Amino acid sequence: MRLESKSRDGRPAIEWPTFALILACYAAWGGAGVFLWPDWPVAALVILTLTVALQSSLMHECLHGHPTRNARVNEALVFLPIGLVYPYRRFKALHLRHHADERLTDPFEDPESYYRALWEYQAMPAWARRLLDINNTMLGRFILGPAIMNFGFIASELRLIRQGDRAVRGAWLLHGAGLAVVLPVVGYAFSMPLWLYVLVPAWLGQSLISIRTFAEHQWSERPDGRTIIVERSPLSFLFLNNNLHLVHHKMPTVPWYRLPEHYRQKREEWLRLNGGYAYPNYLALFRDFAFKGKEPVPHPVLRREPHQPRAFRPRVAGAKARSGVMPVPAKPTDD
Repeated sequence: MRLESKSRDGRPAIEWPTFALILACYAAWGGAGVFLWPDWPVAALVILTLTVALQSSLMHECLHGHPTRNARVNEALVFLPIGLVYPYRRFKALHLRHHADERLTDPFEDPESYYRALWEYQAMPAWARRLLDINNTMLGRFILGPAIMNFGFIASELRLIRQGDRAVRGAWLLHGAGLAVVLPVVGYAFSMPLWLYVLVPAWLGQSLISIRTFAEHQWSERPDGRTIIVERSPLSFLFLNNNLHLVHHKMPTVPWYRLPEHYRQKREEWLRLNGGYAYPNYLALFRDFAFKGKEPVPHPVLRREPHQPRAFRPRVAGAKARSGVMPVPAKPTDD
């Protein structure tokens, strides 16, 4: 296994900012548990939560071919599953399917869609429909989103394993090997109750990521209009600039630290490309949708029979579009 100084496309064989950040993330996680937890437990829990969220962003970066050109090396760099739930190989397989932009938001084709077909939604018990409605508010996604998402994901994975899917089973066996390292470290090296680690760093780490994923995609008849741009936020570093989500979808091989530069160079073009589906920051999203569902749970197209089509105009900055091309928003301010 050899790493050349340059890959065939001219990119560096090792993207050092990402490599260093991975090491720093795991060092901060271990240091918070070993050195801070005994005397400063609140500070330790805060840092552990942030590192769990950051490691999720780093997993996303690695599955897109960073920081090296070798997929096995990238997997090894984020092998330890400090977030507990998601096997890297399953995250990679499902997320790369999600990158088919022409199928974004389709509840049957997009593994990361939060929509449901109308007939599925209507067949659910009332309490389940209510949970999904709450999950489509920003506060509901933050509080309940991890539990809803994890339950659905694990149930789906168990079905695949029972059906004999060897790739899924293999991914979970590798994940189990990682947990065999992480859980004893938490329980013995940190001397932290496992239930506390699950309920605070693991749960809240996913909650922080849900701030980014909450509005990443919406239905639009134009695939490019389905992906958001959140222009600026103090959380951008934690999300590895994936708040500029349209830029990432159009340029998935660009490393995280180059995305802002690409966005700044052609800001007006990016905003025209997605029809102005943009917010200045996550605080603006929270103001609009903390307690109000941003989207209906039923998919706007799959909610009707084919002979009953309905035009659907996507939301733009909290309001429905009134024309085909939206005006370019003013320069943003921080949260």
